[in-house]
Amino acid sequence: MDINQLKCFISVARTLNFSEAARRNYVSQSTVSRYIIDLEKEFGVQLFIRSHRDVLLTNEGKTLLPYAIEIVETLNKATSIIKQMHDGGKGRITVACDQTSFSFPTKCIKEFRKRYPDITVDVKELDGSENGNVLGGDYDFCFMPRDMLPESSSVESIVTHSEQLYVIADKTNTAAKQKNISMADLANEKLVLLSENVSPILYMEVMDLYRTFHISPKITNTFDDVKSMYMAVAAGMGISIVPSSLLNFSSDKSCSSIPLSDADTSISYVMAWSKSATNPVAKHFLELVKEYANDVDNIYGL
Repeated sequence: MDINQLKCFISVARTLNFSEAARRNYVSQSTVSRYIIDLEKEFGVQLFIRSHRDVLLTNEGKTLLPYAIEIVETLNKATSIIKQMHDGGKGRITVACDQTSFSFPTKCIKEFRKRYPDITVDVKELDGSENGNVLGGDYDFCFMPRDMLPESSSVESIVTHSEQLYVIADKTNTAAKQKNISMADLANEKLVLLSENVSPILYMEVMDLYRTFHISPKITNTFDDVKSMYMAVAAGMGISIVPSSLLNFSSDKSCSSIPLSDADTSISYVMAWSKSATNPVAKHFLELVKEYANDVDNIYGL
């Protein structure tokens, strides 16, 4: 049995299209057909029902599919680990952060680069619909609000820190002239937010805050990235409410940040990873984050 046979089988099973499977595996369609025929001979069963119009997976094919996926994924992991060992521990880790996770992971990555300059750190954006990817091994670690963490026995996590919510407003807004602000002061303010799709926990916290004070939020727009949201605030489209780590995201001097005086606002954050993770250099990053999670004052230089 050849690993390429299994890869092509998986592609055909997922697409039900021999041409598409050939394209995905960079081989000819005749090669894919030959691989499938060889597999069927080896197992002594028919894996697909073929017609001029349709390709269907047989029950035997459905049974084989999860095992084929597991074999290919295991081989890929083994190949990665062996390569990292051969490279002398240089290796690579991939860290994903949701759009509101900024200061804590940034400081962790900066210190990690000092301690392990030969380990490459890839940083990816994690939106609200992708948190499940921590289960599938797309990332070594994910920083996210604790309430965004998927419920699964295959995921481990540690609480890293918590952040207060602040109001941001352009400097021409009367709210920007106050040292602190109450929710009552925001009752007539227009509101721009990060969208619920990319930052569901922050969006929910802000909506809950308004409901607690029996205020109907006047949302004028939502945005899928922090930069656009800040631009909207700076342009006077409305105020926004963000975690403290995003206060220094923009160097635009036209925005001010104001703490809320009458609301206890706090979002807890975690770093999560899969229990089945096998990246040998990831343990160094985990050790560092545990240090910083136990010393939050050090993180923010307080």
